[in-house]
Formats: sequence, C-alpha cells, structure tokens
Amino acid sequence: MENNFKKSFITVLITSIIISSIFGGIMGFWAGGLSSGQLNLGQLLNLPSDGANIVKVTGEGSAVVAAVDKVSPAVVSIIVAKDLPKIQQFRGSPFGSDFFRQFFGDNFGDFPAPQDGQSGQGGGTIKQEIGGGSGFIITKDGFIVTNKHVIIDPAADYTVLMNDEKKYPAKVVAQDPVIDLAVLKISAQNLPTVELGDSSSLKAGQSVIAIGNALGEFRNTVSTGVISGLARSVTASGARFGSEQLVNVIQTDASINPGNSGGPLLNIAGQVIGINTAIVQGAQNIGFAIPVNEIKSTIDSIKKNGRIIRPWLGVRYVIINKTVAEANKLSVDYGAIIARGQNQTDLAVIPGSPADKAGLQENDIILEINGQKITENNPLANLVAKFKPGDVISLKVLHQAKEKTVKVKLEEMK
Repeated sequence: MENNFKKSFITVLITSIIISSIFGGIMGFWAGGLSSGQLNLGQLLNLPSDGANIVKVTGEGSAVVAAVDKVSPAVVSIIVAKDLPKIQQFRGSPFGSDFFRQFFGDNFGDFPAPQDGQSGQGGGTIKQEIGGGSGFIITKDGFIVTNKHVIIDPAADYTVLMNDEKKYPAKVVAQDPVIDLAVLKISAQNLPTVELGDSSSLKAGQSVIAIGNALGEFRNTVSTGVISGLARSVTASGARFGSEQLVNVIQTDASINPGNSGGPLLNIAGQVIGINTAIVQGAQNIGFAIPVNEIKSTIDSIKKNGRIIRPWLGVRYVIINKTVAEANKLSVDYGAIIARGQNQTDLAVIPGSPADKAGLQENDIILEINGQKITENNPLANLVAKFKPGDVISLKVLHQAKEKTVKVKLEEMK
C-alpha cells in the first residue's frame, strides 16, 4: 500500500514538472518575442496589425458618419447682408419676436453701433451682416434650395459660403407661392449635389440627421435624432413674415438651431427627406421640416425651366372649420369659402382667372377637389399645387345652399 502511494506521488510530481517546463518555455518564448519586437500583442490576440484600425465605428454610428461625409460638400451657408444707415442703432430688433426669427439668431435686424471714427450722426450707409441660413445644392451648375423666409428681404444681398470656404454672390431666381421654399443661383460648375430621398414612407422613430449653419456661425453643424411625428400642421407667424400655415410637415427632435433654416433633413442613407423650416419657441427639440416629396415638382421645374411653374386657380378664400362655421351659421364645417381680401382691390375671384372662366363666385364654398375634402390640414392651395398647368380638375362647390360640380382648367401662375 505504501509502495503504491509512493509510486503515485512520484508520477504526479514528474507530470507536473514536465507540464510546468513546457508552459514556462512557451511563456518565455512569447516574452522574448515581445521584448525584441518580433511579436506584438495584436498578433497574440489575433487583432489587426495596424493599431489605428483596432477601434472601429460600427452600426448606425458609421452610417451617420458616411451620410454626413456624403452630403456635407453640398450643404451651404447663406449670408444675408444689407446696407444700413450709420445713424440707425437699436438695442433690440425693430421687427419684434416671431416664429421664424430663431433661425436668424437673436441679433437679426439689430443695427450696429457706430464704429471707431463714426459719430453715428452723419449720413451714408454701412454694409452689415443681418442674418443667415442654410441651403443645399441640387444641380451641378449652381441651383440651391433654401427657405423662402431666409431670402425674404428684397433689398438684401445674399452670399453662399461653400463647405470648402469658397464664396459666391447669389441671385434669388424663384420663390414658391405655396410653400416656404426658394431657389438661389450661383455662377459655378461641377458642384457637388445632394440625393433626394422619398418622404412618403417615413415612420415615427426613424433616425434622421440635420445639417446646417447653426447660430449663423458654426457651418455644417450635425445633429441627430428621430422623426417625432408626421403630417403635423402648424401656423408660423411674425411681424416681418406675416402668417403662414405649414401643413403635412415632419416633426423631429434632431437639434435645429438658429441658422439651420433651409438646410437638409437626412435619412440614415444620406438622402434628403426634408427641408428644416421652423422650431417652436420655448420648447426643446421640437422642429419641423417640409417633406421632400412636397418640393420635388418644384425642383424638377427649376431644373427643366429655370423657374418655378405652379398651377393657378385664381380665388381668395378662407378655410372653414367648426369655429368659422358656427360664427357664420354655415351648413358645412369644412371647405374653402371664396371671399374678398382686406383691401377693396382684393377681389374674391380674379378677373380672367380659371376660376372666373369656370363661373365661380364670391361666397361659393369649394368642398372638394377631385374627391379630396378641403380642410385645415388639407388646404385648397396645397391640393391645387399637386396638379400642373393645363390639368382639368373637378370641384364640388356649394353655391347658394346647393351642391354642384364645376370643371376648371388650371393655368400657369404668373
């Protein structure tokens, strides 16, 4: 029994010595290789030999980077400048607070204090930057899309600042009469352009990227977020811009700052799905963008004709809702009632217009166009804008308490 125990002990001891020797030899070989530089830790752990490639951005992060790299060269900053009288100086904006003003910065409209050597009491003017916005290039020969409210001042000069620091004077070539869209033109060739996506299949929660001239000084600032809602309707208003109904717009929580107006809202593939247009004052991360499908016909018109071609009906109207219907004792709570403007010259039906030729009259209520109801969220102008000049549309009209169908051939808006 004692002999068997001794034999087992000796066997275990010899086995341990052999295994320890082998293991020690391997570790010694590795240690020597590491100290001499013949081996590195990356080889031992089966990692890439180039240390710079060890850490990789994967998944959505890399998609965002790729999208930004793809689009940034075609995103521009728009600088708004104006000759201002030297004598004029305000501590606050003479235009007041408004919905769009956040996009131009807190100093939009402020006149500068006299510079050194200027008394502020003499005549003359001085060129000053009064605002800024964003835009994106849609053609290689220099057509640029932005918001209409960015270039609202006809007396201002506009300069486009490219991502590579080049500057070009810009000319306003078109302003869309229906949506908050304008087109600028610069003299350049072989410019980078954006790719337009499809806004008809967007989903709430979908990742999006906003790029723009944040605060009017941080060019091509990138922010990410999600689509918070679809088909929103909001009223944008202000002392300088009047009031405008934005319908069917995209709501996003991607950070949109003053100066972002007119910049692109992208999907994760780097395609433009909207134009950043407005934010809600006093709220956090509630911004709105015009869906790109709403402007595709306008962009196509610019590319083909060098101008925006819109169909024209030729009526002034007020959208009917429950409040309007109750106040005026109307028999319907939807539609568009043909009405005069505030001035005596603002006729309800424009003489010689398609509406006039079709026999529409003041106080007629247009209920539907081609079977689609006219509502606050689906106003008359937006429905008409879906057609082309020369198209014949069918209107359901309430005339003197009786419904009738009226055929109208649309013409080009001049």
